Amino acid sequence: MSDTLGIGVIGCGNISAAYMRLAPLFRGIQMRACVDLNADLAAARAAEFGLRALSVEDLLAAEDIHVIVNLTIPPAHFAVSKAALEAGKHVWSEKPFVLSLEEGRALADIAGAKGLRIGSAPDTFLGGAHQLARHLVDQGAVGDITSGTCFVQSPGMEMWHPNPDFFFKPGAGPVLDIGPYYISNLVQMLGPVSRVAAIAGSASDYRTITSQPRHGERIPVETPTTIHSILKFASGAQVTFVASWDVWHHGHAPMELYGRDGTLYVPDPNFFGGELRMTAGPEFVNVAADWRHPFAVANDEKGRANYRTAGLADMAQAILEGRDHRCSLDFSLHVVDVMTAILRAGEEARALDLSTTCERPAALDPAAAAALLA
Repeated sequence: MSDTLGIGVIGCGNISAAYMRLAPLFRGIQMRACVDLNADLAAARAAEFGLRALSVEDLLAAEDIHVIVNLTIPPAHFAVSKAALEAGKHVWSEKPFVLSLEEGRALADIAGAKGLRIGSAPDTFLGGAHQLARHLVDQGAVGDITSGTCFVQSPGMEMWHPNPDFFFKPGAGPVLDIGPYYISNLVQMLGPVSRVAAIAGSASDYRTITSQPRHGERIPVETPTTIHSILKFASGAQVTFVASWDVWHHGHAPMELYGRDGTLYVPDPNFFGGELRMTAGPEFVNVAADWRHPFAVANDEKGRANYRTAGLADMAQAILEGRDHRCSLDFSLHVVDVMTAILRAGEEARALDLSTTCERPAALDPAAAAALLA
């Protein structure tokens, strides 16, 4: 095998452009082909990024494609990933990895039998701000983490997305759509979750689209849009996680972790960078002024750090080097277990024990991050 793995993308929607644009930042991967149910969309992406637009059959049969990046809608994740694995391809899936443990375990069985890797977004926890938070937790900078809070709240996806229907159907909602960013970051810092409790509901049975081109159209709400949950970690920490698309404005920090000796204010896990603040006791202190992480450097038009495909590149290099990758199957499956348990606990109004666990992924310090770059 060469020192570069060929990447084929299935699903050429909004997020595909970010993958295709940012992949050249990293060594070990090369975008080569794409496919979409909308052939015109695939052709446009191929022309934009210098790829081959293929059929699904031809993509899965292509000898120069080693990894399939699954960017389809969540209900299609399982079937597409299964087809890729059965064709002998490694798989990287957009979040959520799958919609149930049963689906995830079925994919794990195929991958295990064929000696293939599975990885899944999000990879934002590999960003400089979140790896600094991980470093501080590992160093005991605020003492043992005993509790925390996470809030991800907004008015909803119908405000901006041209076709927001699927966000409000079973298999979507704020926990499965945005929750992976928060839960993945918690697990990479604190370790696995052992138990969850939740209550859930919706502010309305219908949403009115205010984006174009379907402005004014009403769509049904078929999944909870406000979920309040408590996560009990195997470490003993307990964290409140609130996810809602029924909130116009709020003043909560995205993530706060409370240690015996201080507090960490962690920036939005939806992004790679951001400002991390810390207290020692009640007083704010300077945070690791010498921390120079390449995935904290602003590189997009909005002045943000955006290194999407870092997790994919880490998986590719792990395959080539024979080591574990950070956005691993076990890690991703545990995050799915946490999210689906939250939703089930909300439906049943009770606490649930989780059936999976995982190891924390290896930290990605500045040197390790730099080694992923081309």
